[in-house]
Amino acid sequence: MIEVLAGGALTTVQDLGRAGLAHLGVPKAGAADTESLALANRLVGNPEDAAGLELTFGGARLRFVRPAWVAVTGAPVDWAVDGRGQGCLGPCFVPGGAVVRFGTPERGLRSYLAVRGGIAVPEVLGSRSTDLLSGLGPVPLAEGMTLPVGRIVGAFAGVDVAPRPALPAAPVLAVVPGPRADWFTADALRTLFDARYEVTDRSNRVGVRLDGPPLERARAGELPSEGMVTGALQVPPDGKPILFLADHPTTGGYPVIAVVAEADLGQAAQLRPGDGVRFRRAR
Repeated sequence: MIEVLAGGALTTVQDLGRAGLAHLGVPKAGAADTESLALANRLVGNPEDAAGLELTFGGARLRFVRPAWVAVTGAPVDWAVDGRGQGCLGPCFVPGGAVVRFGTPERGLRSYLAVRGGIAVPEVLGSRSTDLLSGLGPVPLAEGMTLPVGRIVGAFAGVDVAPRPALPAAPVLAVVPGPRADWFTADALRTLFDARYEVTDRSNRVGVRLDGPPLERARAGELPSEGMVTGALQVPPDGKPILFLADHPTTGGYPVIAVVAEADLGQAAQLRPGDGVRFRRAR
């Protein structure tokens, strides 16, 4: 059992989401940076889809009632066990009764904590993920909550550290044009690839709202609602794109000018307010 002493800015339980239910209007949700959660789970011997914690801007404090092995990945963050600083990207032993504290990431937005055995909150529609758009899954962590830890089923990966490249200071995300690029002028795609956009403070797990040169339409009006995917760059009437993340709606009526390549979705999930981002055509 884990006792929550402070939930931080926004800490949620996440696994790899509710795949295959979009036709029922149920978003996939799950970890915004799936690669980071999967790595954290591998480091402590969990299946990649085990539930862990996604910490937005850090700040959480947790007391581990029993001893546990944990790993922290994603946005690099200062964290400590009973005041002793620990490193990211490797397994760490937490004694019973110890308090784990998280600071604020030095770069990026979302850090991930995996616990050996996984966070064993009840499943909702096949997933333990918190979905902020639909309200499915457990509520965000708050003082006084407790989290059960599941049964250990896997072996340790046998590594002390799993190095990963540092998050780029000025990410350039690969995109595939379409499916509604024909709703925009020829200059709109050139603008998308040439301009620098800035992440606004209205961004969340649903989508990253961007400020920058508007993308001009060639057609007026709106589409009938159609399916949306993670990574879609949807463009509302003001021309400022919204990059859909894990909790995005399953359908939408604004045209999508391009879709971020799957390999770059982890970088997209780490964009924080004030960050700059550029786009390039996927090769």
